[in-house]
Amino acid sequence: MSNPRSVDHVLKLGRQRLRAAGIETAALDARLLLQAATGFAAEDIILHPDGLMLPTPIARFEDMLALRLQHQPVSRILGSREFYGRSFKVTPAVLDPRADTEVVVELALEVMGSKASCQFLDIGTGSGAIAVTLAAERPHWTGVALDISDEALAVAKGNAVAAQVDARLEFVSANWFPPGDHKFDLIISNPPYINSGEIPTLSPDVRLYDPVLALDGGGDGLEAYRAIAHGAKARLSPTGFVVVEIGAGQASDVEAIFKAHGFALSSSKLDLGGHIRGFAFVVGR
Repeated sequence: MSNPRSVDHVLKLGRQRLRAAGIETAALDARLLLQAATGFAAEDIILHPDGLMLPTPIARFEDMLALRLQHQPVSRILGSREFYGRSFKVTPAVLDPRADTEVVVELALEVMGSKASCQFLDIGTGSGAIAVTLAAERPHWTGVALDISDEALAVAKGNAVAAQVDARLEFVSANWFPPGDHKFDLIISNPPYINSGEIPTLSPDVRLYDPVLALDGGGDGLEAYRAIAHGAKARLSPTGFVVVEIGAGQASDVEAIFKAHGFALSSSKLDLGGHIRGFAFVVGR
């Protein structure tokens, strides 16, 4: 029997408690929380399972487990989330960046190709995950990160500073589009797209900790797409693209909305689950 203070024993108990609470990612979550509580790297846990833990990191791990057992996401507990290989600060003011949105970033990079310069608009930037990633991946691109929440913009600014791309990003508090008539080469968004009536049925990890403003897409989940499609044509350069994330089962509706506003579908991209997650539109021509 392993020592009750050993790394392996403490980790196993944590994993068992999370599984008993019905948390599907129990093994991963327990390891990440233990790493955070101890400062160990993943390889330390694997290579030294019999190492003894001191009372303070054990207590810290227990406190983190208690939060996870309340379905608080690991990223919320740790205050950060990895996205596209970079660490992003997250707070209650912003949506927790998810791997599905990385697909949308990839689609944007693909449709823009190797263009040396690009001016983009990120609508509903939240943590800044999309805007910061685009600026970091393309050192000569500049962008506007827009959000209706000043608290979210403050988080996005901090993440841009951490990634050293803040000099190429402008942060604007507005709803849907910034003031003026400036045109962009790329308009991108992960908008709220959950049907209002479905929000109470979402998993506790989402329902209790993601801001409703970033989730609620109206009665049919499509209000944001209507707003973006309505205003995008006047703000897009002639050869530009609109790239949006969509929810499962929304593909035909979103395509119809953009088509009605003079756009044509250029390309799409699937997520790891095989669902269409990203759409790229161009002005019909």
